[in-house]
Amino acid sequence: MRRLVPALLSASLMVGCGPTGSESESSSSSTEHQDAPLTTTDVDVAPECQGLLTFVNTASLSTLDAYLPSDVAQNLVGYRATAPFSTLAQVSGVRGVGPVRLTQIEGGARALGYITSTCAGILDELALSTDDAAALVNLVNTIDSSALYAVLPYAWNGATNLLNLRPFTSAQAISEVTGIGTVSLRNLRNAATQGYALTALIAVLNAQEESLWTSRLSQDFDIQDVIDGAHGNSEFESAQCFGIDPSLFPAGQVWTVRPDLATGTEVYNEIESTVGYADRNEPLPEPLHTDGLAELQARTAGRTFKGCFISYGKGPWGGIQVKFYVDTVTGYRILSEQHWSE
Repeated sequence: MRRLVPALLSASLMVGCGPTGSESESSSSSTEHQDAPLTTTDVDVAPECQGLLTFVNTASLSTLDAYLPSDVAQNLVGYRATAPFSTLAQVSGVRGVGPVRLTQIEGGARALGYITSTCAGILDELALSTDDAAALVNLVNTIDSSALYAVLPYAWNGATNLLNLRPFTSAQAISEVTGIGTVSLRNLRNAATQGYALTALIAVLNAQEESLWTSRLSQDFDIQDVIDGAHGNSEFESAQCFGIDPSLFPAGQVWTVRPDLATGTEVYNEIESTVGYADRNEPLPEPLHTDGLAELQARTAGRTFKGCFISYGKGPWGGIQVKFYVDTVTGYRILSEQHWSE
């Protein structure tokens, strides 16, 4: 594997700060400075595009009807009467809403000022800021080929097509490449805005065959699902949490509360241990191993995290340790899972 140059990683995180609402929407302005950060959590609507959800949640039926077929507008109003939309996936799941309707929703939101030029728009059911879009283009144009395949482990043909067709000048052109769909584009956005060395390292680690000492990592999980046992298919033994609302704890199980939040150092040490646990089974490639941990250290240094440690038993001679951490400010999250057996 060729070296993942740290300078390229830095560039992918910093390139393309987009225009403010009063500035031109031309691509040439995408390199101007903007204070808004890149999207660092696995959401499908960038902060600069939240007006899309505000539009479908608050616009009157007659307003929605001006941009959408009447039945679709009515379906959106009927859905939000039960609960407001919080994700673009929920909007896409409404009867009659597809790519064309999402484009129409974007058009209405933009025409009425719910979103500005800082929101690049909706591509493959993902609402991108201009900064995110620029970082995504930079990533695809510069990423090492082996790292790209690691970022897109289930879109091998899509990754190959990206390599053959680059360089790209727009995120839309990337989304239109054969083999790149909703999941792939989101993975690319996450790699571009969260860093790809760690994403690629996790993909390689998770691709290892299961053994007596299996390790897994994830940056995409739901807290309640983990607490409810999504990562432990065996007997619950114990759990300790910090910063987590006790009302989320399952009934009938004893969960303890630690008063102190986790530090960035604690998180880094735990993930480093999990990576080392995997490395002893099947050596992880360099420099991906080193670069991925360096990126993790940069993401966690000086931060505080809430989370839980959960233990499960697998018969008398084995068990599962699940630990997850969520940044109390940014929402960045990472989970480690270690299976052991004697």
